[in-house]
Amino acid sequence: MDKRIISLAAGIPLIASIGMGCQENKEQPLPNIIFIFADDQGPLDFGVMNPEVHTPHLDQLAKNGTLFTQAYNQGSFTPAVCVASRAMLITGTYLWKAAEYSDSGRNRNGNTPAEMPEYSVPRTEPSWYWPLEMKAAGYDTYFTGKWHINVPADELFDHVGTVRGGMPSQSEERYNRRFIEGEPDTWHPWDSIFGGYWEGGTHWSEVIYDETSDFLQLSSESKNPFFMYIAFNAPHDPRQSPKEFVDMYPVDEILVPPNFLPIYPYAEEIGSGQRLRDERLAPFPRTEYAVRRNRQEFYAIISHMDYQIGRIMEELKRTGQDKNTYIIFTADHGLAVGDHGFMGKQNMYDASMKVPLIISGPEVKKNRRNDQLVYFQDIVPTTLEIAGIPKPQYVDYHSFLPLASGKEDKSTYDAVYGAYMGTQRMIRNEKYKMLIYPVANVVRLYDMENDPFEIHDLASDPKYKPVMDELFIEFKKLQTEVSDPLDITPYYQNFFLN
Repeated sequence: MDKRIISLAAGIPLIASIGMGCQENKEQPLPNIIFIFADDQGPLDFGVMNPEVHTPHLDQLAKNGTLFTQAYNQGSFTPAVCVASRAMLITGTYLWKAAEYSDSGRNRNGNTPAEMPEYSVPRTEPSWYWPLEMKAAGYDTYFTGKWHINVPADELFDHVGTVRGGMPSQSEERYNRRFIEGEPDTWHPWDSIFGGYWEGGTHWSEVIYDETSDFLQLSSESKNPFFMYIAFNAPHDPRQSPKEFVDMYPVDEILVPPNFLPIYPYAEEIGSGQRLRDERLAPFPRTEYAVRRNRQEFYAIISHMDYQIGRIMEELKRTGQDKNTYIIFTADHGLAVGDHGFMGKQNMYDASMKVPLIISGPEVKKNRRNDQLVYFQDIVPTTLEIAGIPKPQYVDYHSFLPLASGKEDKSTYDAVYGAYMGTQRMIRNEKYKMLIYPVANVVRLYDMENDPFEIHDLASDPKYKPVMDELFIEFKKLQTEVSDPLDITPYYQNFFLN
């Protein structure tokens, strides 16, 4: 089938505006910044990294800039990983500090098993928000799409489009699908009768294009630079898109990930078991057919989102605002969709912890990949540096603009940290990744250079004990840095006593 899809989007009026400041043109005006944020898109879920996925516009963005291949989220203090990742982003703080600013972080034990100690977080208000810093620097600020932050979007941005909740409504018909090959299906992603992305009459990704197009016209008439926060709900489930996008991916041509498992052996103990909402999206035990069907619809909604991104880029160019503009694309976290037997993102494997991260702009190296370890929330100080704003003391992350512009060749992180509530901890350095499961009394070790799909667990091999001990020492340092109060030492030591 021809993959050049005709748009189904219809124009809608733009948004409520809170106010628009004016500043005089400067000889060297501040660059515009466009931040495009996907929901539930993993590090291999676009064409540059996986030719199975059709994303010509994201691929072109990567060719026009720098792609970071080792960009991580720190994890979550709640099963809604997007809440934690967005709280870290909007406040510029590490995981357990961001938990203090989220209602979901008030009890960081969440729904973890009773064996875990309880530890609570006092509810406080952050003293700093990313969009307000950009506004103070003279930017016209704009938001549309998924928010999922405690403070209302219209208190932080000058111009606000449609503000969406955590996810489109999910029907029981979608949860109850049997995924039996050859048997008629009971749910179709293009059928508007199931609501979800179709609620309101226009697909939510297309609404984002419509509103953003209107703002780009408005911004072309302003003397101020703009900061745009464009937050797609896609490709979060229910993964709905027009039929022509689904037809781009014949189900019998979809590949199953090489680390596919029917059931992950420690799923219940790590808080990612069969009762978790995300994991209900395919039956147990997993089948290869169920994974292929889920991936078919996952890739389709990514391609549909990519098409809207392409239209936004065309509008940016049409309005003459493309020359002095930085564009950053990423996602709030990845998604398993069959990786290691999971469907969701509540685990420490790379498909769930890593995200695509692309930046293009005037000073950025073109058609370049960077393999240094970064957090995707490093976007915050990166945009501050682009805008000429000194990094405030409240911001924990580090700008990757020096890496993207070729001024540095090593990131500021020798290792990155990961956590999921009280049931999972992770450390990843350039070569190894170690997972610690306190409730399961399990430690896992992977050689990421030689085993990037994390298939071969090395933790039981005695010759790797010194490697693990070094990783654990580094992990304890990272725990202090991110304010993680869980004493992980007894769980690590107990593993070697069994």
